[in-house]
Order: sequence, then structure tokens, then C-alpha cells
Amino acid sequence: MHKFGTDGIRSKAEDFTPDFLARIIKGLVDYAGDNIKIFLAGDTRESTEWILQDLAAACETFGIEYASAGIFPTPGINYCFYEMNFDFAIDVTASHNPFTDNGIKIFERGKTQGTKLDEVGRAKIEAALASSDFFYTPISPTIREDLHTEATDLYLEHLTDYLSDADFSDLHIGMDCANGATSVINKTVFENLGASVELINCQPDYNTEINQDCGSTHLDQLKQLVTKNHLDFGVAFDGDGDRCLAIDAEGNEVDGDQMLAFLSQFLQLDSIVTTVMANQGLLNWAKDNNIHAEITAVGDPNVVAAMLEKDIKIGSEQNGHVILPGLTSGDGMLTALMIAKAVTKSSKSLNNLAGIITKFPQVIVNMPATPEQKDSLKTSPAAKQLLLDYDQKLKSVAGRLLVRPSGTENLIRITMWGNDAPTIDQLANELKTKLGETL
Repeated sequence: MHKFGTDGIRSKAEDFTPDFLARIIKGLVDYAGDNIKIFLAGDTRESTEWILQDLAAACETFGIEYASAGIFPTPGINYCFYEMNFDFAIDVTASHNPFTDNGIKIFERGKTQGTKLDEVGRAKIEAALASSDFFYTPISPTIREDLHTEATDLYLEHLTDYLSDADFSDLHIGMDCANGATSVINKTVFENLGASVELINCQPDYNTEINQDCGSTHLDQLKQLVTKNHLDFGVAFDGDGDRCLAIDAEGNEVDGDQMLAFLSQFLQLDSIVTTVMANQGLLNWAKDNNIHAEITAVGDPNVVAAMLEKDIKIGSEQNGHVILPGLTSGDGMLTALMIAKAVTKSSKSLNNLAGIITKFPQVIVNMPATPEQKDSLKTSPAAKQLLLDYDQKLKSVAGRLLVRPSGTENLIRITMWGNDAPTIDQLANELKTKLGETL
């Protein structure tokens, strides 16, 4: 079974044994040779600390040059490893998942910046993970050269340079760091640009509270902070900081679809990339405003690939993975900064900016599923017919249906759109029950 999913490898933390991690290093050596330099860093979950140590031990065992930046957000890892002249970055994170999970994201050098490991590299690692004749005896690592301070300075400079002439001295905002990797960056760059920032869930050390009822997947705390303290808006990151969602002054959620619309308008762009998860309201807005919308499969690597192929400058997933012009991956902190810039430069509230699209009612229902059930979703004739039946039912509310296996969790995600919220909610839960029986 393949280990790489939509966004790297993800599993329970205890699955990342020294042998498993050494096989990842072996796969990179098989792909690129042993004359490589590897940048190691990760998020704040407690298992990241020992996984980084075991990766360091594997690098030393294989004679690979490496250095560690410790806790660091994913977009900063992607930026800094390239600028600091490393060949690869291994990012230890499970993104928005609970602390009991962990994962591996791998970046390699592209022509002008870091990109996620290509298909050939992934195949080499898959082969090493599956090999039956691999024997590993680790040595005790001495973590080489803590790059955290140098990388932090470099990343903050990058964020500030991207903003150019921003002035946030009139902004009072809230920030939820999900007790994750953005905690080590937090409000610094906003305050350097004049903003007043109120922080919540900002533990900068290895912990068990990452994503726990906070961050971009649990927005209630941020809503309360923004509305109670009468802030201009709030931003929330996931555990590794590559996505951002927002709360406007009235307490409304602002998602990646809305950000894509108003940021593309602010940047005067006439083409966007989105995914099959996009709200119908975004697609209607694009059509009404003569904006070309390129639609891809779910996953920010698919968004990036379409942007590069079609020469489109901006793309996003609804969950807050926004790929800004000139970048090859989502950056939650930079997205938050661009939201702030759009608010200040336009002299409009976030509520006003986000209101340029009229969102259709949408419901997402998650059905727990084994890997075998996820596979059978694609092959079962009975499941296929069931989905066709419900697609037909949705026509009564001008709706549409998307059912897909999660690439990162043992779930099948059922998403419905339509012009009548109670109807799609009822149909989605009906389908969840019947699909579970069918599979």
C-alpha cells in the first residue's frame, strides 16, 4: 500500500519508527545520491521532537549532511531550505490532525524555489519503505547546527519584503496559532508593520495541544475574541501554518474561496485556480466577472501544478491553502498579511471584501472508512449507482455532489451544495448512512 497521500505521508505518531524514517532517507539517497544536504524541521506536536532526532540519526548513519531548524512553519521551511542552499527539506508535521498523528512532507529544489518532492522521488521512497532486505542500526545523533534563529530572521525578511509598502498601524486583529508551528513566528511581522495583535493558542514548544479545539479547524475561540474585543478581524492557522482562515468583525467565517475572490480582485488578476471543492458561489462570481476559473482535483500540489501549467498567478483551496503570486505552496502567515494589506489599501472591512461572492449553502459530512472502503468507493458498482441517484436528487435544489476519500485521514468526505440548506443537510446524512451500508 502506498504511504504517500494527498500531502506527504501521514499516520499515527508511533508508526514513525527509526527503521521507517531511515528508509525515507535511504529513498532520498536512491533518488539523488549521498552527496546531498537535508534541512530538518517540523511542527510543535510532541512526537516531532523525537522524529527529528531519529531523522538526524539516519542522516548521520548514511553520511548525509544535514542541519535542523527545530520548530518551524511549513511555508518557512520551504522558503528557507532553498535560500540556505539545501537540496531537500524534510518537514515533520501532520498539519491539522490531532497531536497523536504525525507525518512527513518533503521539499526539493526546483528551478527558482522549493517544490514538493516529485513522483520519481516519491517512488524511490515507496520502494525503500517496501524493501524486505533493508537492515538499519542507528547511531546516536548529535543534532548539527541549530538553524532556528537564522531561518526565522530569513523568513521574516521574506514576509516583509513580499508586502512591500504595507502599513497596518490602524489595524487591531486577533490571531490563533493553533498551538502550532506559527507560534514561533506569531505576531512579530504584523507588529513590525504597525498592527496591534491579540494572540491565543500560541505555545511555541513541543506540546499535546496542537490543533486541540483551536486554529483553522476550530474557529469558535477566535470568533469570540474578535467579537468580544471589537477587533477588525481575526486569522487562524493550522498546525503547520500552510493555511489560513479568517473571522470578520461581525464573527463570520471567511474561507479560501472568499479569499481567492477578493485577493485576485485586489491584485487585478483575471484567472484563478480552484478545486472541485469550490463553493458554487465562487464559480458563479468568476463567470459573472469574466474571470477564468481553472478547476483541479483536491490538494494544493494539484493547484500549484495547474497554476504553473496555465501561467495563472493565484490559486486556493476552500480550506485556506492560498497560493499567492510567485509561490509554490500555501503560506498561512503570508495569506493573513495579504488580507491585512487588502483591508488597509481598499479601506474596506473584511466583511465587505469577502461579500463579493454569494456563497451557496454547503454541507460536508465525514464518514469513517477503512482503507479498503476508501478503495472500494472507486470500484463498487453499487456505490457508483448510489452516487448517481443522489446527484439526481440534488437537481431539485440546483445542487451538486462530490464524494471522495480523504488523502490524509481514514474518512470518506461527502460534500453537497444547493440552494436549500435543510434539504442538502438531510440528503448528505442519508447518503452517509446508505454509503456506509453499501461499502
